[in-house]
Amino acid sequence: MKVAIVGASGAVGQEFLKILEEHDFPVDELLLFGSERSAGETRMFRGRELTIKRLEHNDDFRGIDLALVSAGGGVSREFAGTITKHGALMIDNSSCFRMDADVPLVVPEVNPEDALDAPRRIIANPNCTTIQMVVALNAIEKISHIRRVRVSTYQSASGAGASAMAELERQHADLAAGREPHVEKFAYQLAYNVIPHIDVFTDNDYTKEEMKMYNETRKIMHSDIEVSATCVRVPVMRAHSESIWVETERPVTPAEARAAFEASEGIVVIDDPQNRKYPMPLFTAGKEPVYVGRIRADITLPNGLAFWCVADQIKKGAALNAIQIAEWLLAHGKLDARK
Repeated sequence: MKVAIVGASGAVGQEFLKILEEHDFPVDELLLFGSERSAGETRMFRGRELTIKRLEHNDDFRGIDLALVSAGGGVSREFAGTITKHGALMIDNSSCFRMDADVPLVVPEVNPEDALDAPRRIIANPNCTTIQMVVALNAIEKISHIRRVRVSTYQSASGAGASAMAELERQHADLAAGREPHVEKFAYQLAYNVIPHIDVFTDNDYTKEEMKMYNETRKIMHSDIEVSATCVRVPVMRAHSESIWVETERPVTPAEARAAFEASEGIVVIDDPQNRKYPMPLFTAGKEPVYVGRIRADITLPNGLAFWCVADQIKKGAALNAIQIAEWLLAHGKLDARK
């Protein structure tokens, strides 16, 4: 299979390379694309040095079966036609196509069959916070329909890119040395702070990040589920955490929920709070599953359930989810540029 990675020099692009190798994905030829700035740089893949080509409007994607794209919404929108015009399947990590009616929005543990209907040869990868939440919600939905969700996210610096991680490191170093910390990537200093503001605010005073969780969850789960989110940036390097509260149509006991989580693909339960065992970014960064713990009944509502959810947003929240979509299509004989 001939595969392309667009945005190969970025954090998600580098994770694509790593996961393709770890999963032994059937790559016969791999092409790397990037911006003018990254063109000419090299990356290693299966012991071979590959050179990043500049992404241009030409026929470089002729013969490509699969294009994994993580270069930002502007690039995706501008180059989608170039990437797909010869039949390549584009799995896009940006937000620009997610809510288009003719573009499926897919999390393989939840709605893999939606990937079969991609008339534009584009499949959208959901937002990182949405992905880990719907993997967990889907387990509960199988027991009882979820009416509404309230969620607070605790999102790591790496969710804003490699430069954000570097800024957080510099801020800690500056403060330790008694210097004024440099602030550029975030609205405020992130070191020793939390910022209840991710993406821009909309007219209803929710941020775009928070509205993504509302709209994307409903599309992925094909549900009338209501989601109210507060998204917070925290001074953690990698892996997002979420405090999730759900209201179901009938009461779901913690024991039922725990069994459902344990039986679900892609979820690992760490739930022994009396012995201080629960998911944390400290132990889950770099791992593939969605981790769930702190499972408990809501003491204020008979049909309420609360739990804690942690996942690596560069892996499951981005690169891994995209590759899992491709793996599912491949397993079902549907990944071929000429079909």
